[in-house]
Amino acid sequence: MAQNFRRLISRNIGSGGATVHTFTTGYHAIVGIRCANTNASASTNLSVYITDGGVDYYLIKSAPIASGSSLELIDGGAKIIVEDGDILKVVSTANYVDAWVSYIDAIST
Repeated sequence: MAQNFRRLISRNIGSGGATVHTFTTGYHAIVGIRCANTNASASTNLSVYITDGGVDYYLIKSAPIASGSSLELIDGGAKIIVEDGDILKVVSTANYVDAWVSYIDAIST
């Protein structure tokens, strides 16, 4: 089966949070999540989690990101497997976080 690489992007995420993606149709592998603080002078705190069956499972919670910096959540070849109905969400304490997610779509059904 061919591998279908996909990307998801969200801009200016704040305290209201952002649903970056709701996964459908089988299993998927998240291979990268990078969140950047685009503010030139203020830091922010970041949380990234997956909602499964109404329960939030944090990948990172309240992690500080300095102004102009970024945070890579997945490294060293690690992958996060998600399935149909899982929801990826990002929240920050200020409205200046951009998120970029890379994943492999439909690794199995």
